[in-house]
Amino acid sequence: MNDKAVTDLKSQVRGDVIPPNDDRYDAARRVYNAMIDKRPAVIVRCVDVTDVIAAVKTARAEGLAVAVRGGGHSVPGFGTADNALVLDLGRMKGTRVDPASKTVWAEGGCTWGDFNHATYVFGLATTGGIISTTGIAGLTLGGGIGYLTRGFGLSLDNLVSADVVLADGSFVTASDKSHSDLFWALRGGGGNFGVVTSFQYKLHPVKDIVGGVMLFEVGDAPKVMKAYNEYITNAPRELGAFFAWQIAPPLPFIPENRHGDTFCAMVMCWAGPADQAAKAFAPFRSAAHVVAEFISPMPYPAMNSLFDGLVPPGLQHYWKAVFVRDLTDGAIDAHMKFGPKVPVVNSTMHIYPINGAVHDVAADATAFGHREAKYATVIAGMWPDPKQNDANVHWVKDYYAALAPYSEKGGYINFAADDDADRVGANFGSNFDQLRKLKAKYDPTNMFRINQNIMAAT
Repeated sequence: MNDKAVTDLKSQVRGDVIPPNDDRYDAARRVYNAMIDKRPAVIVRCVDVTDVIAAVKTARAEGLAVAVRGGGHSVPGFGTADNALVLDLGRMKGTRVDPASKTVWAEGGCTWGDFNHATYVFGLATTGGIISTTGIAGLTLGGGIGYLTRGFGLSLDNLVSADVVLADGSFVTASDKSHSDLFWALRGGGGNFGVVTSFQYKLHPVKDIVGGVMLFEVGDAPKVMKAYNEYITNAPRELGAFFAWQIAPPLPFIPENRHGDTFCAMVMCWAGPADQAAKAFAPFRSAAHVVAEFISPMPYPAMNSLFDGLVPPGLQHYWKAVFVRDLTDGAIDAHMKFGPKVPVVNSTMHIYPINGAVHDVAADATAFGHREAKYATVIAGMWPDPKQNDANVHWVKDYYAALAPYSEKGGYINFAADDDADRVGANFGSNFDQLRKLKAKYDPTNMFRINQNIMAAT
């Protein structure tokens, strides 16, 4: 951008406009994944919808792509790009809860920690993520998998309306009653259609839960996975649980002589009556010998932030994802070959259930295109040392390749990597053709292309 365009934009924006010659530029362009090093044309830290509109109109006039940064957790680094206008919503964190109607309005810069802080006092929650520092925007637009998924559906299934700035700078509210085709596309189409400045969600009575983690020996992982696969099919919907690989951090509930050892784990969240938690967890406890466990009543926001310490900003990240209909013997063998090789304490593999309430929603009711799957699996490579990039990326790729024969063609777009452009159609799944039509309608010039991009797919 030339100096005049920057000056004009500054005159329209109450937030910060940060070009490359600004002393704040290097800090402002830094993102969650330390592997990403981009140099945008300008960074706009918005404080309100007016700022967003001004930034989008400027990008359009200057012929710039727009990279939208909500919570800032994008693993592929879609919150920044070379020569783009970065639209940073991180200062837009307003929330308003209506306990009578059990709804909440939350701005696009909120994280799930912000969201849960606002709703917990009213004894309410909705499906969020596993890490509290994840942004509500990216998670919801791509799906929204978390501890409450089996009971209440995906985050996007709980979306009531969305305020959106479109590619031409216009502002609309999308819902079932207004711009219903856009509302359909937003629920699973990712960031392809505009900048969502505010989300309205329905809430559910959830306050304190019983949850935590059980650790099992690596050799017992097949028994644990089989027990999980059998039980979760018809388990009570108040139960959220997922299988994981985990190197033991130095925590008090783990025997000191086992710190640093690799385990398989079941992570559990029971949102039903507390006196029924032991019964709900019993099939996991009886699957194999439990080496260590931390299971306790706790506020739901505490459960949602339990693993935050393992994923601070500034790690190297490379992830891959697959959808799975069943944990077959072949899939379990693949997990056993690569899971125990998890390289560092930060890295993991999770198998999230997306059955229960997710399967109650018709496949074409929202843009989310994989309602037929039982699990969303992520191989999350995360590590601090860039010298280990090649080796750890290979671990993720090899693991992913081994799972492919036992998985669907697509993976969850919120877990997809920046080199997955050739898989975009499969990742969006059964509703991809309709998404392409709506992308052409709402963003014909593909201004919003720094994402799992629908128009770029073949």
